[in-house]
This record gives sequence, structure tokens and C-alpha cells, in this order.
Amino acid sequence: MVLWQRYLKDGPKALQEKAYTRLSSYEKEVVLRDIEDNCLTLPEAAVKYNLGLTTIQAWKRKVQENGWRTLYEVKKYGRPPKNPNMGRPKKKKTEEMTELERLRYENECLRTENALLKKVRALVEERNARLREIGQKPSKN
Repeated sequence: MVLWQRYLKDGPKALQEKAYTRLSSYEKEVVLRDIEDNCLTLPEAAVKYNLGLTTIQAWKRKVQENGWRTLYEVKKYGRPPKNPNMGRPKKKKTEEMTELERLRYENECLRTENALLKKVRALVEERNARLREIGQKPSKN
């Protein structure tokens, strides 16, 4: 019925798909106030404002249940932010650390570096042993 009324109003171009437009909260309120003040039916309002019937119904239902203020509430889209208590704690800069924290951090870095060097040395020795087995001389690098 709404499509037929749009066709009568605008002709064949009314049947083509239109680009999606997001109305502001103020524009939504204007539409709903016009429906109330001028006793428009929902199909008439849909044709007048070139909106979908279900869209206007959803706005009207929101206003009836929660009041006009709900049109102005900002809905956040996308994934909700992570809980700040979860995950790894942020690293402090060395200027912000106490002396004990700084020394512990430095000790941890040195242990990591030492473990890495031991691993590299073990890999080099393993490669040299394999080369000796097959009769090649290991490189001096």
C-alpha cells in the first residue's frame, strides 16, 4: 500500500532503491510530532517523509515505552571496549619506577639476554657438530 502511494506521488522513480540516510534525533522527533499533531496514519507519514513504515513504528514504540528522551540517546556501535582489569598490565616507564622495580626490570632483561645468548651458542655448537660428522670444517663466524 505504501509503495503504491509512493508510486502515485513520485512515479516510477519511487520504486527504485534509495540511498540509506540516517536522520538526526531532531528530525525523528519532527516526524513523530507531525504524526501526532496532524493525525497522520503511519503509511501517510511514510509517504510524506519518504521513510519506511517499520522505521517509524520502531521510533513510535521507543517513544511510547521510554519517552522522547530515547530519540536523543546515542547508541554506541561496534565491539564494546575491553575490561581494563583484564589482560597484561601496562609497562611503566623507567622514570616512573621505584629503584627496586627498576632493578628487578633490569635483572629480568639481563636474564632474558643471557638465555638468548646461551640458546644461540647451543645452536652454533650443534651446527658445528653436524658439520664435523659429515667431514666439513665449521665456519669461523
